[in-house]
Amino acid sequence: MAIVPLYRRDARHPQAQACAACEVRGSALFGALDDAGLDHIHTHIASVEITPDQPVYARGEAGAAVFTVRAGIVRFERSSPHGDRRIVRLAGRGDLIGQEALLQRPYADEAIACTPVQLCRIPRHLVDQLATAQGSLPRELMLRWQVALDASEAWVAELSSGPAHRRLLHLLLRLARLGEPGGPVWLPRREEIGAMLDLTVETASRLVSRLRREGVIELLPPRAARIDLAALERALNSEGTG
Repeated sequence: MAIVPLYRRDARHPQAQACAACEVRGSALFGALDDAGLDHIHTHIASVEITPDQPVYARGEAGAAVFTVRAGIVRFERSSPHGDRRIVRLAGRGDLIGQEALLQRPYADEAIACTPVQLCRIPRHLVDQLATAQGSLPRELMLRWQVALDASEAWVAELSSGPAHRRLLHLLLRLARLGEPGGPVWLPRREEIGAMLDLTVETASRLVSRLRREGVIELLPPRAARIDLAALERALNSEGTG
């Protein structure tokens, strides 16, 4: 994890240059700040790169920072007292994660990289400082909390109930939105699909094979797929009328 101070007063500083060129700058948390607000950052921002299946943070860990996802997909896991694993949410480019830290609470879920992930680690005290000085930041934080709440509610409504085939179609639509437009998407392992949709591994494997035969997805090595969005929409419409 490389930690570099962000000083926008010096445009030659590597982190200032990285922020200026960042593709999610406008939609990231500090996109709400004006230049004067950014000029008053006198702390360290961490640029973090995490490999697939490595943790971003652990459930129950004391929250000291929030993170902006610059690239990649992060999943959030919980385990029942019996050891059953459930994946309860996904986050992608531009999303803010770890908001529990702002309330000085431990992280509620284990956050794990699904793909190679690039993050900006933002210390909690920096957000507190800027929220006091910048009137626009608290509103931006509230909007991001609402986005996370909406995503959680949609996950329950679309991925935790109803026919298994329809749940998988909704998951693929969500993965397509998290990926690059028109490009391949990350495809979870069958056991991960089961943990997301409350299915057995056998059922998840059977449904993936069905969608491949129907032309909705094309499997690509090692863990990717190409989705025919038109076929996916037709399948969802068919599920809705069937």
